[in-house]
Amino acid sequence: MALTWLMLFGAIFCEVAATLSLRASEGFSRLAWVAPVVFGYGVCFFLLAKVLDRGMPTALAYGVWSCVGIIATAIIAHFAFQDPLNWRMWLGMAIMIVGIIVLQWGSHTAVQ
Repeated sequence: MALTWLMLFGAIFCEVAATLSLRASEGFSRLAWVAPVVFGYGVCFFLLAKVLDRGMPTALAYGVWSCVGIIATAIIAHFAFQDPLNWRMWLGMAIMIVGIIVLQWGSHTAVQ
């Protein structure tokens, strides 16, 4: 079970890195950022597929992956690219976290 969660957080890390690299690529005009985008998304989806193959419920895996990814991307992009991050956005992220907690409580399938 711990390995499955570790793989999920590895997928999240790779997705966030790829998304931030996509932003840094400025529409692929900065070619040095293309490789991290392609590699990051490739590893992300590979790890996510392995997480699902190990038995984690799809709703839980995708919910945690997307929620943590959105929150991490928003916070890092705020500091790295001066993207906006206001109280409404923080509220939205808090609501997402509550939703993921409830989703996990509702998940009765054992994860290997």
